[in-house]
Amino acid sequence: MARYLVVAHQTAESPELRAVLSEVAARDPEAVFTLLVPATPSSDMLTWTDGIALVVAQETGDKARRRFEADGLRIDGVLVGDANPVYAAADAFNQDSWDQVIVSTLPVGFSRWLKQDVVSRIEREASVPVTHVAATD
Repeated sequence: MARYLVVAHQTAESPELRAVLSEVAARDPEAVFTLLVPATPSSDMLTWTDGIALVVAQETGDKARRRFEADGLRIDGVLVGDANPVYAAADAFNQDSWDQVIVSTLPVGFSRWLKQDVVSRIEREASVPVTHVAATD
């Protein structure tokens, strides 16, 4: 049974991420996924606080979890992490271990995470394979 850490926020329910997770589960019916949602500040609000960012991240994770479970995926938890996805993943690996990380981002040109080289940085921190999934919308 392989364990996968799925790092996503705005794209947590994207069709592309759901398709990749379903493909993984089809290859490995025992696969277990943990969703990690960084508590990224909301740019849609005039003001924000860490508390609001945590609530939004938890709601995003809970909603995605319900969607993944409806897709037949085995989800063992939702973690809310640091606003920086690299730090959030490193913190998660300090608490537990996974066999692979799947990072879901906005498309090239729109994704701050890609501009910050988050995928490669998580791979270096985690020392496990990292798969990148880019949403198209």
